[in-house]
Amino acid sequence: MIRPALRVDAVLVQAVIAGALSFAHLHDLAAAAGQSGWKAWAYPISVDLLLVAAWRRLRSDGPSRLAWCWFVIALVASLGANIATAGLLDLDHVPAWLRILVAAWPALAFMGGTLLAHSATDHPTPEVPATAPEPETRSEPVTSPESESVPVVVTKPEETPALPAAAGSAPAPKPAPVLPDAAAPPVPAALVDHARKVAADHHARTGSPIDTDTLRALLGVPPQLAHAIAAQIA
Repeated sequence: MIRPALRVDAVLVQAVIAGALSFAHLHDLAAAAGQSGWKAWAYPISVDLLLVAAWRRLRSDGPSRLAWCWFVIALVASLGANIATAGLLDLDHVPAWLRILVAAWPALAFMGGTLLAHSATDHPTPEVPATAPEPETRSEPVTSPESESVPVVVTKPEETPALPAAAGSAPAPKPAPVLPDAAAPPVPAALVDHARKVAADHHARTGSPIDTDTLRALLGVPPQLAHAIAAQIA
């Protein structure tokens, strides 16, 4: 079955009829308000074009205050002309305020069309949530409480996990204690004074002199430095 090349659309026919009637009403009102000749025919074109431009802006860029404002202005102008020509207004004696509105319409339509064509959309930009700054980490030298001018580098010995002894095997020999030698590192005087206070406090609490391992644990120093300090406060 061959379909006809030209198909009549009822919606399109209805739109053409409604547009023609509105066009005629706007022309009659403009002519009654003193706009004769080609000027009376230009008024319907101006009103309908402003209405179409505002609707196109709403469809393409989304809802905006500017597009809605000029769409309502053009719609009121079109509906007002259709209602005025329905017998509610004497077209032979048009009031002065209506003549003023019709005469001012070209400037108003020109401004609306220019704003719709050249103004940017007024959509609010989405706010980007601010990310919390990462905390700044920095290392500070540890100083003794007696003198802040002498920095003491605190290092912790690496602890190796103890391996379980195999069944029937001999226990692992204990590591030999580290003995202080002649090439012990120099100890600051402030650290020695602090160690004496720590040793005195330990003796007052426990009643026994402090040993080297306890002194090293309380001061947080390497074994060689702990032995050197113990040798000076002994």
